Amino acid sequence: MPGVQSAAMAIYLDHAATTPLRREALDAMLPFFTEDFGNASSAHGFGRRARAALDEAHQRLAARIGAEAREIVFTSGGTEALNLGLKGAAWAGKARGHRIVTSSVEHHAVGHTVRYLEKFGFEVVELPVDRYGRVDPDHVESAITDKTILVSIMLANNEVGTIQPIADIARRVHAHRGVLFAVDAVQAGPHIDLDVEALDVDLLALSAHKFEGPKGVGALYLRHGTHIVVQQQGGSQERHRRGGTENVAGAVGMATAYELACAERAETGKRLRRLRERLQKAVLAVDGTELTGHPRERLPNHLSLIARDTDGNAVTMSLDLAGIAASVGSACTSGSTEVSHVLTAMGYPDEEARGALRLSLGRTTTDAEIDEAIVTVPRVVASMRTGQVAVAADPLGQGALA
Repeated sequence: MPGVQSAAMAIYLDHAATTPLRREALDAMLPFFTEDFGNASSAHGFGRRARAALDEAHQRLAARIGAEAREIVFTSGGTEALNLGLKGAAWAGKARGHRIVTSSVEHHAVGHTVRYLEKFGFEVVELPVDRYGRVDPDHVESAITDKTILVSIMLANNEVGTIQPIADIARRVHAHRGVLFAVDAVQAGPHIDLDVEALDVDLLALSAHKFEGPKGVGALYLRHGTHIVVQQQGGSQERHRRGGTENVAGAVGMATAYELACAERAETGKRLRRLRERLQKAVLAVDGTELTGHPRERLPNHLSLIARDTDGNAVTMSLDLAGIAASVGSACTSGSTEVSHVLTAMGYPDEEARGALRLSLGRTTTDAEIDEAIVTVPRVVASMRTGQVAVAADPLGQGALA
C-alpha cells in the first residue's frame, strides 16, 4: 500500500478500540454465509433455518444479561443501539417532558445524539464529573425535574476506564415515576457482569466487536413495556423496532462471543488486572506521567495516563514504529486535533490532555507481550518527553551553535 508503513505489528494493546474475532465466533457464523444463507423473514425452509438461528441468538444474549429474548434488538453496532434507544425514547416521551440528563464524559454516540435532539426542542443537562471521571449520584438526582424523561449514563468510560455507580444512579432515577434510565455498556460488556434487573436499567447498549465478536453488529436491551419511536423504517423486523434484513451471521457471532466472554470473565479479568498493574507500574515510573481515571473503580484491562510535555499522537506513532499498537483515547476521534472532552471534563488543561495515552489489554494478551511492553513503552514515553523538553528549552536550536 502507498504511504508510510510501520513495522510489522508485534503487540496489540488497543483492545478498547476493537478486538480480534475469536475462532469460535467465526466458526458459528460461517454456515450463515454459505448453506444457511436464507433471509430470516422468508417462509420457506432456508428462511426458517435462518429465523431459528436468529431467535436462538436473541435467547442466548438475553439469558446472559438477565433479560427476555423479546427485549433484545439486534442493531449494526453500539452507536446504532444508542441512537435507537435515546432518540426513540426521547420522541416517545416528548408529550410528557423534554429534559434529558447525561454526563460530560459520555461517548460521542451519546453526546452527539443528545445534542442532535437539542435541535428539536429537547433540553440537555450535562452533569460534571470529579477528577476521576465519576458522576455523583446526588447530582443526577438534583438534575431530575418533572420535565425529565430520560437519563443516560455510561457504565464504564472508553477513554479512562472509570466505572460509574450505575446501581446507585438507577435507584435515584427510578425514584421519579416515568423517567427512563439508559446505559452505554459497550466498553464494559466484556469485563463487568451485566444483570439488567440488578442494575435496574431500561435501555442498555452492547457492541460485539468489543468482546471478540464481529464488527457491524450490536444490541439494544429494551425493557418490556418501554416505548420508543422507531428510527429506521422499511420493515417489521426485530418486532417492528428496527427495519431491515437481519444480520443473522452477525447475531449468531455476537451471541457466541458474549457467552464465551461471560464464561471466562472472572478468570480473564483477574489475569488482565495482574498484567495491567505490571505495565502500569513500569510506565508510571517515567517522570511526568500520571494515571487518569479512577485508581480502583476501573476496567481490569485498561491503563490510561497522561505524559506531560508530550503529544499523545506522536507517542502512539512512535510506539507503532516500535511494534506496539496503542491509542490516545477513543478510536472514533483518533487523529483529531481537539483534546479529549473526557479529560477536559475531568479538569485537565489542554496542554496536559494532549499527552493522553491509552493502553488496553485483551484476552489474547500474553505475559511475554507485557514483558516487552514494560521495556518499550517507558523508553518511548521517556524519550518523547526528553525531546519535547529540549525543544521547549531551546526552540531555535541555538544551544547546538554554542
